[in-house]
Amino acid sequence: MSRSVKPGSVLSPVTADDVDLAVRLAVGILRDAPAEAWGGKAGSLEWDCWETAEYLANDLFYYAMQLGPRSPPLDTHVPIALSRKRPDGPTVFLFADRDAGPAGLVQILEACGALLVTMVRTTPPRVRAHHAAGVSDPEGFAALALQETLVHMHDLAEGFGLAWTPPSALCSRVLARLFPEAPGGADPWPTLLWATGRAELPGHPRLTKWRSDSAPRP
Repeated sequence: MSRSVKPGSVLSPVTADDVDLAVRLAVGILRDAPAEAWGGKAGSLEWDCWETAEYLANDLFYYAMQLGPRSPPLDTHVPIALSRKRPDGPTVFLFADRDAGPAGLVQILEACGALLVTMVRTTPPRVRAHHAAGVSDPEGFAALALQETLVHMHDLAEGFGLAWTPPSALCSRVLARLFPEAPGGADPWPTLLWATGRAELPGHPRLTKWRSDSAPRP
């Protein structure tokens, strides 16, 4: 069952301002995270909280880089050398300086978010660039970034024992842009967690596989 929209209503697109708000909210939460918990597991992930925040920063920077070239590649990503520090860790290309501590990592996340916000604001809507979920446009990359920020903050908040409930409007726009077939009728935040394999919904068991659709909308 697809998400229901009231007749005559139009869901607004995901914007750079949405990404900016999500990152600012995330940074505000992470600055209050207990220092001793950064090495603990992030929610249901196999990564610890440091790795998860580092991965999120990489996502934001990665999306900005895809939109950066004058003619972005459509068949593969901008050729960044990816690596991981341990076999079960995330694959990334940007590592935070551990000596700078959690404050330094949060600063990197904030900076990577700012780079993407700038790219989404300044890149013409007609531009297309590669993503594993499909060739996308600036709004699509903003939606992907919003999804990653909201959902990985859920993982981090669970790991830290902190509360994280993002604004419903942000969740609704992500669902409309990336998960148009998600069930309607429930609160947008639990629905987004369901769509990304992190929760159940009434009548809908927890997903073991999921995929966002970042293709440009007509």
